[in-house]
Amino acid sequence: MKKLLIVDDSQEIRKQLKWGLGKEYRILLAESVDEALKLFAQHSPDVVTLDLGLPPDIDGATEGLRCLQSMLQQQPMTKVIVLSGNEDHTNALAAVDMGAYDYYHKPIDLDELKIILSRAFHLAGLEEENRRLQSSASQSDENGFSGIFGQCAQMQQVFAMIKKVASIDVPVLILGESGTGKEVVARAIHNRGIRKDNNVIAINCGAIPESLLESELFGHEKGAFTGAQSRVQGKVEYAEGGTLFLDEIGEMAPLLQVKLLRFLQEKVIQRVGGREDIVVDTRIVAATNVDIQESIQNGKFREDLYYRIGVIAIELPPLRERGEDIELLANIFLRRFGDEFGQKVRGFSSSALQWLRSYAWPGNVRELENKIKRAVVMAETPIVEACDLGFEEKQEMTASDQACGGETLQSAPTVANEFSFAGTTLKEARRQVESALLQQAMERSQGNVLKAAEELAVSRPTFYDLLKKHGLHQS
Repeated sequence: MKKLLIVDDSQEIRKQLKWGLGKEYRILLAESVDEALKLFAQHSPDVVTLDLGLPPDIDGATEGLRCLQSMLQQQPMTKVIVLSGNEDHTNALAAVDMGAYDYYHKPIDLDELKIILSRAFHLAGLEEENRRLQSSASQSDENGFSGIFGQCAQMQQVFAMIKKVASIDVPVLILGESGTGKEVVARAIHNRGIRKDNNVIAINCGAIPESLLESELFGHEKGAFTGAQSRVQGKVEYAEGGTLFLDEIGEMAPLLQVKLLRFLQEKVIQRVGGREDIVVDTRIVAATNVDIQESIQNGKFREDLYYRIGVIAIELPPLRERGEDIELLANIFLRRFGDEFGQKVRGFSSSALQWLRSYAWPGNVRELENKIKRAVVMAETPIVEACDLGFEEKQEMTASDQACGGETLQSAPTVANEFSFAGTTLKEARRQVESALLQQAMERSQGNVLKAAEELAVSRPTFYDLLKKHGLHQS
């Protein structure tokens, strides 16, 4: 079972949590810092709940913060959830700044805490898998899969296809939306194949004007056109003995398609302005984000060329269909850019993860990489928030907002009057009131989650989890 260390000087709270969580986790109990650190060193729990008011400073936070600091120094990736009173909001935020995963204000609601714990354990498991992937990075490089990560069934099929086609010297067509990693796959095919000791040359057929693309591909002779002052070799010749990667081949003009088809059939080219046949031995790997079959039907792409370049077709799934690969890649990028920029970022808040999972990712892996890079630069704490990713911009409180935010829960005594509780169980009544409070807080804050969470004295990640629990959506 997953290990959960509960650190609290209250015997009543320890019993409550052990009773409520014992079926899901292996519970370790500690009532002091020394006892907590001893159990922490022995069992290495992935998640810890930590009361800040520990003896001998039960009315302060010095011992709790000392315990937190020591744990994170030993195991920085541990998810520590700080438990504090409503009046201890400042110390709870200080704990988050030190690296705590989240904070939760007492009194404890087991249903709410279970949601937070579930997220914490899930993230811990994902990060452990990421560490395993990172530790095997050198082996991945040797196998020719450098830069490609994925655990979903679709990506496993892609890996299997790469292994099969890499050592067979036939043209390969890679299909997929922009940003799915087509060039990375092309290089993986090259690195695993018999041509790996020679060059892989890439050219984007959609980024070069038609008038220049022929010269870029096949080269030109001196005097072939204005400005051609010397003989120049094309990309095809530079790829001799290696691999030529033709990105966005679906954008290639019809005339060039004919010349490329001749090369694929005869393995010879002529430079622009030349008459000499030049034999070139290179493997063609092409890629496109357009619907090739539709282009063939519309007369934009030659069917005979398609059959030449598409002997083997590999289709890359869009990121939105890759499930937990989104979190896996996000954490890999987080660690990579954190090391590159010297930033101490450790993970994502619950709200950030919610955005990562629900966003459509039109730019696919490339967009995810750019957003994580932005987040590493913008993050003010070790935990990346949704606003750091650019999903939710921070808003300054206006005077009217502050007045609205000044309302307290006690100023809304009419909540209970909105319901008829006759014959209702306590659990159902509490659910109704909790849902109403969440909605009212969002209305008073005009959709500002940060202010709504502060009004209800919970952290923003916890507020997002409560919205999800009650099936509410941020307007």
